[in-house]
Amino acid sequence: MTGVDRPQAPYVSGPHPETTIGVNERCRVEVDESSPVIRLSGVLDTAGAPRVHDALLARLSDRPGPVVADVTGLRVTDPAGRGVFAEVRREIADWPAADLLLCDPAVSGPGRPDAVLAGVPAWPTLDAALAAVAAAPLAAVLTAELPPTPESARQARELVATGCVRWGMPALTEPAQIAVTEMVNNVVTHARTPMSVRLAPQDDTLHLAVRDHSSRRPTFEGLSPPNRVGGRGLLLIDTVARRWGTSMVPDGKVVWCVLHPDDEAAQG
Repeated sequence: MTGVDRPQAPYVSGPHPETTIGVNERCRVEVDESSPVIRLSGVLDTAGAPRVHDALLARLSDRPGPVVADVTGLRVTDPAGRGVFAEVRREIADWPAADLLLCDPAVSGPGRPDAVLAGVPAWPTLDAALAAVAAAPLAAVLTAELPPTPESARQARELVATGCVRWGMPALTEPAQIAVTEMVNNVVTHARTPMSVRLAPQDDTLHLAVRDHSSRRPTFEGLSPPNRVGGRGLLLIDTVARRWGTSMVPDGKVVWCVLHPDDEAAQG
């Protein structure tokens, strides 16, 4: 089992429902709250890359499903700018129902290797990119907004049970309930903020995530002595999950894990 820490970068927020994020004087980010589109314009250079990175993570953490970065009006001037989109896509690879797509007129078809922003699936028009989003299996996503109270762990377990039945993953019900209980209890005990629970299947694996609004990182110290009371949450997640980790986002974090039925068969 592996745990991964994923870093946080600075972030500048803006008003809603249409958010404008002033990344710097040269690069501008606009978020359409009614759609999965983020529009970037101006010039993206080394100075602006960390905040573009953070703006994309913020949007992805706040809504299930793919996000489309429209770079039609963007000029990328250096490797740091070119790499930020692929970096974000790697960071969210294990989040439930999350992906990053591009609308990039520099390509003539999706995912061309010579794309200006290589490493991220790209479509030459916004309509084509949005059609790809519409084709994503968003029906196979369950979410819940929960308060930081002990009752939330039970509600999260019920959500997991519903998903495992719906998606034909009975072997993962118990380990997923163990993982989500520990994730939620960690928020209740330490973060003490409202949280979003999200789960989705991907092929034959189950992806879970709990997003809170605290910058406090969970810590994993390995095996606990048998006489220690509490503090075993991440140990339990590490035991039942194939992969797990923490992604820091502008106003909090996403703790995620991936469960695989083969792991349960091996332990049975």
